[in-house]
Amino acid sequence: MENAAALASTRGRETALACLETGIEAARPERVVAESIRLDDDRLHVGDATYDLSNVDRIIAVGGGKAADGVADALESVLGGRLDAGVVVTPDPSDGDRIDRLRGDHPVPSQAGVEGTERIQELVADADDRTLVLAIITGGGSALLPAPADGITLEDLQATTDALLDAGAEIGDLNAVRKHLSTLKGGGLAQLAAPATVASLVFSDVVGNDLSVIASGPTAPDGSTYADALDVLERYGVDPPRSVWERLDLGAAGDLPETPGPDDPIFDRVTNHVLADTFTAIDAAREVARDRGYHPCVLSSSVRGEAREAALTHVAVAEEVLSTGNPIDPPAVVLSGGEATATVRGDGVGGPNADFALAAAVELPDDVTLASVDTDGRDGSSDFAGAIVDSDTVDDVPAAREALANSDAFGHLRDRNAVISTGATGTNVNDLRVVVID
Repeated sequence: MENAAALASTRGRETALACLETGIEAARPERVVAESIRLDDDRLHVGDATYDLSNVDRIIAVGGGKAADGVADALESVLGGRLDAGVVVTPDPSDGDRIDRLRGDHPVPSQAGVEGTERIQELVADADDRTLVLAIITGGGSALLPAPADGITLEDLQATTDALLDAGAEIGDLNAVRKHLSTLKGGGLAQLAAPATVASLVFSDVVGNDLSVIASGPTAPDGSTYADALDVLERYGVDPPRSVWERLDLGAAGDLPETPGPDDPIFDRVTNHVLADTFTAIDAAREVARDRGYHPCVLSSSVRGEAREAALTHVAVAEEVLSTGNPIDPPAVVLSGGEATATVRGDGVGGPNADFALAAAVELPDDVTLASVDTDGRDGSSDFAGAIVDSDTVDDVPAAREALANSDAFGHLRDRNAVISTGATGTNVNDLRVVVID
């Protein structure tokens, strides 16, 4: 963490920051891949699965997301010369030996992402039944791998994505729309790669690890429909470009083919391996808390909904620990993960972790420290990972509530030296929250 020394002014803050840092480190691709993937002569072990490479003429790696660059580095280290080629699209590409790294943008797709995705499509189109495709699927892949469907422009995708994000759409709802406006999402990559063998290496940033939602499920069956996408737009009150309405209406009427579903034979040779998720970070943070003499408690790895509402629940748990010793005696560390949302209501920067931290700070009792970050290092559209607060953070409650009302939690917390800065972490396994109760 870039500013840990300035933030660690109490024992509780020091512990919270140590939990966050260790949790993020545990989910970094270099460490995860080293623990999950190994090459043994002609056998490639991925998790509990084994791939016989004696039946493989060519191995290629394709995909994208915020963690894709690190996964690509790790794969090059494991496979060496056995890896023939690859392309990944990521926000901060480095130089690779065998896997080309191309730049894309997040959370709103860009032309650079379109061009990178076209390179992936070209490489996968040549795959046959003696090709092993290692599909790198990580959080952020939905925006970084845009491949607009017929009749849809990049500008249409950008406008629709912006409107849904501003409306506070949950990731599953957002992706239900994007899958039906794209050729690669919703099982499209698996469809393009057939009849190759596909092993997907998944870093999940989705509550419940729903494979059809992570990066909009390029290698997973899609259970959503055109009608579901229309319902999402209506529920969130989003009015997208006319071309989007027209495509979704045509699909809902049965005039366009649906995305491939669970019974489609293209998935017979596809296996999705979840290598890291929110619990990877939580579990590592739990060990830090225990080593520091705290009683750790995992509240949930699936927290979702409006961030400021979830914050009040965490405050209530801290109050219960202090007053009754339930569900755990103090000193305690309560941990949670998942993905909260922050509906934009004003002209501030926004960010669910900032909203979470400031809403909690208004209510926190003494002897409690709370920290919340996005493990990718960027909370919403801000340049910060999240924030750390305690009962001394907010000295002007009306001003804090006004900042929340204007979606300017980060501005308020930055002025109080409460924001956490990590820079891009190279991973993305959702939000990580720590409540330290001394």
